[in-house]
Amino acid sequence: MKAVCLLSGGIDSSTCLGVARREGFECYALSFDYGQRHRIELQAAARVAEFFGAREHRIIPVDLRAFGSSALTADDLAVPKHRSAAEMTQGIPVTYVPARNTIFLAFALAWAEVLECSDIFIGVNAIDYSGYPDCRPEFIEAFERLANLATKSGVEGSRMRIHTPLIKLSKAEIVRLGASAGLDFALTHSCYDPDQGGRPCGQCDSCLLRRKGFQEAGLRDPLRYAE
Repeated sequence: MKAVCLLSGGIDSSTCLGVARREGFECYALSFDYGQRHRIELQAAARVAEFFGAREHRIIPVDLRAFGSSALTADDLAVPKHRSAAEMTQGIPVTYVPARNTIFLAFALAWAEVLECSDIFIGVNAIDYSGYPDCRPEFIEAFERLANLATKSGVEGSRMRIHTPLIKLSKAEIVRLGASAGLDFALTHSCYDPDQGGRPCGQCDSCLLRRKGFQEAGLRDPLRYAE
């Protein structure tokens, strides 16, 4: 069985790839150079893809800086730091990249059609997350319906499936799942605002959620933080 696996190099997508491999899929990893300030994550994605034996790993350039409106792609917007768990659940943060998962899934869908496979894995999570609307189950369900309406394979009866094995897990549960799938967490990168040496800041939403996940899972995070 073949599967296209979206891979950013963070804990969630890396765990998702590990789960797909454990379930017996031959994985085609797909990453994006979209103008993100934390482009170093692509190095992590390459490491993880190799670690899990992905059949192929492609990095697609899609410059979302053309539209701006996100702290991850615009130099004039600061990445929020030191936010509490309560603050992270209030509204949609400035780190939201408009339509990012819709765009990524559309590319994954195109590659899946070319590969003649019916399975796409994405590591979205609707529990410990920063309020992104394109991480919710409703979005995934809607996209899966679209995929089966808009593709040759869907029309001809080969139903496309969007797999979201992490969507209802806490960050601690994701860390435990990654460990059980054999993920080497030292290969991953989660930070939205790393320093010039690539060290994670330790205080952005993504870093805080990662650290919280390891702490609650009772496991040691192997990354060294700037703070």
